[in-house]
Amino acid sequence: MISIHDNLVEMHTQNTSYILHTGRGLVENLHYGARIKVHSLGPLLPKVEAGFGGDVLEGDRQPAQSSLGLELSPKGRGDYRAGALLAEGAHGGTTTAFTFRTARLLDGPAPTGGMPHGRGPDETVALTLSEAGGLEVELFYSVFYEADVITKRMRITNRAAGPVRLLRALSSQLDLPSGGWELFNLTGAWARETQLTRRLSKQGTLKFGNGTGASGNGCNPFFFVAAPDATETAGEVYGFNLVYSGSHEGSLEQDAFGRTRIMHGLWSEGFSWPLAPGERFTTPEAVLTYSENGKTGMSHNMHRFVKNHILPPRWRSAPRPILINNWEGTYFNFNESKLLGIARTAAKLGVELFVLDDGWFGERNNDKAGLGDYDVNRKKLPGGLKGLAERINGLGMEFGLWFEPEMVNPDSKLYRAHPDWAVQTPGLEPATGRHQLVLDLCRREVREYIIESVNKTLGSANIRYVKWDMNRHLADNFSPALKDQGMFFHAFTLGLYQLFDGICATHPDILFEGCSSGGNRYDLGVLYYMPQMWISDDSDAHERHRIQTGASYGYPPCTMGCHVSAVPNHQTLRQTPLDTRFNTAMFGLLGYELDMMTMTKQQKADVKAQIEFYKGHRALLQYGDFYRLADPFEQADCRWMVVNADKTEAMVGDFLGLLVPNSTVPPMRLRGLDADTLYQVMVRPQKIDIETFGGLINYILPLHLNPDGALVKAAGKVIRLDTEREDHTAYGSALCKAGLSRMQNFSGAGYHEDLRFLTDFASRVYHIKAVAEEDAAGATAGEGDL
Repeated sequence: MISIHDNLVEMHTQNTSYILHTGRGLVENLHYGARIKVHSLGPLLPKVEAGFGGDVLEGDRQPAQSSLGLELSPKGRGDYRAGALLAEGAHGGTTTAFTFRTARLLDGPAPTGGMPHGRGPDETVALTLSEAGGLEVELFYSVFYEADVITKRMRITNRAAGPVRLLRALSSQLDLPSGGWELFNLTGAWARETQLTRRLSKQGTLKFGNGTGASGNGCNPFFFVAAPDATETAGEVYGFNLVYSGSHEGSLEQDAFGRTRIMHGLWSEGFSWPLAPGERFTTPEAVLTYSENGKTGMSHNMHRFVKNHILPPRWRSAPRPILINNWEGTYFNFNESKLLGIARTAAKLGVELFVLDDGWFGERNNDKAGLGDYDVNRKKLPGGLKGLAERINGLGMEFGLWFEPEMVNPDSKLYRAHPDWAVQTPGLEPATGRHQLVLDLCRREVREYIIESVNKTLGSANIRYVKWDMNRHLADNFSPALKDQGMFFHAFTLGLYQLFDGICATHPDILFEGCSSGGNRYDLGVLYYMPQMWISDDSDAHERHRIQTGASYGYPPCTMGCHVSAVPNHQTLRQTPLDTRFNTAMFGLLGYELDMMTMTKQQKADVKAQIEFYKGHRALLQYGDFYRLADPFEQADCRWMVVNADKTEAMVGDFLGLLVPNSTVPPMRLRGLDADTLYQVMVRPQKIDIETFGGLINYILPLHLNPDGALVKAAGKVIRLDTEREDHTAYGSALCKAGLSRMQNFSGAGYHEDLRFLTDFASRVYHIKAVAEEDAAGATAGEGDL
């Protein structure tokens, strides 16, 4: 997978190659892309010795650095593109002249610098460069063969006699020989995270990132670049991510000759990291992948990497429980009786985990008080957490709990005792967000208090799940624990990882779910400790189609917490059918977030059937290969598909936006199935409320009824219509190449058993399973055989 020979470092994954050349004194990237076999250097080495007008050269017959694809650029020596490293020497200058020294294979993984990283690389190589000023740089590359991923990080050591100050230290610099790439970022805000944005690169620089102290909902650390002709299934696509949870940045720079430099790593605005002689600094790990099979191929590489090399081993393939969270059902207004009422209902419907959200501690009756305190509010929970957990366990469910350990309210015992523990700039009144301040994780005593308090709480009851929240951005960035305030963002993030190590890593059997006002800290760094995320506070099904689709470009469904909530939705006031809310949430980690006691008898029956269906297909839905059949960023509708590893089972979600009247339903082309396998395709049964038809109900009745009258409402409690039934057999080649022809949509009048009755935001789910030829022999062509 990695070989070092003849001034070359060759790295190969299953389908990609990363080729480096060290023969001209620097580390040049000759190729990163589809897997190749190298015979000789000649065809790969750039021929630029003659130079171009305006070049600055280090010596005769030395190619200009600006014409080379460099993994690390010297500063001020002719490469005028931005570089990954900017360092200030003791003399105050920033010019650096690096020279390659050695390349060596490591016996183990690259040094981590106290940060999470890809687990279990197949091989790792280190390339060392030094410069006259005494700076030493090591470039580490790890190969993850089956995931088609290469990871990179940099370690800088001060070998000089005087101090050095790092002003920029990014994790990866990648030069591509061509331009005109399309840049795709996951951008957004609270309640509309992971929105896919698209920009075309031209000469100049496209910059992006997030400077709020967390990985952020404004711009996720994952991004990708695609050739202009790339589609979901074909074309060149490069994917990038960081195993990091703090502020980050990235850029795509296209020079005057159409060459492209892509960089990403730590947020550099205000960054300053002093290195005394002998001290070292290690960057976060960057993740790179390439696919010539379009966006889906790139996504599948990233998904395999996350599932097999990022998630905690205990939860890598473990079935995740179906939960009920009380937050939107009660907010802060609950007591033990109310919680147990919800829990009893949930248990009867098949829910496996009850999660008590915010409001269980201190004087936490609203969001203005109590954060930082861990004493249980006995007015709400007279039996404490232990008593409540025991009663929940007695119903056959596990018990989970919400925390927000990094925060403190000014109105709390902790703040009154230690006001200096909050992040604040001397001489300024600290700014608040959601009535709270941020605890200074740069300080050892603060970290020790949080670790001790949370672990004590976890030991006080049978708690099997934790929702770890963080509900505001950093501000007033200053810590008395630091010798240079330019260290703050990164030092704070390193402190966060020490919390995770002291709490999550010491409780491997507790399922941790990350949350930061939804998806404000959805990244590989958190997923290293917490195998799932609450990716958005927005549980509206229609909005979730974009949110979950965007997230799927870089993250697998087994990381996405997805809840069925009440309508009107609490974030959008939108009304969507209960089946659509479930059909959307089932393509992730299913949960419910509403007061189940207020549901009607019919709704409870529907939810019970939903949970039974999900349990029957949990492994497929949580860990199957994910396909985007219709992208809601490009059209009104949305369609998803998951296929299991041996291609014997699949599930398709077909989601409608706004109904277009009197319109056709084109064949739905599937993906990922075995061409020669015979499959049975069945639609999941759903029910239609007769009130859906309004006055059209009189079209089929012998007498006239008021559609808003008591008689129709009473009848609707006991009478519901079945949705269409579809049952076909077809070979995988037919389903993928020709597509699945679905029944005609409702077209304006009347009820007919061969119509799909779809309102705005309605949906269907199709279950697909492999069948033997003899089992399908009874079907006829008229019944849909293909």
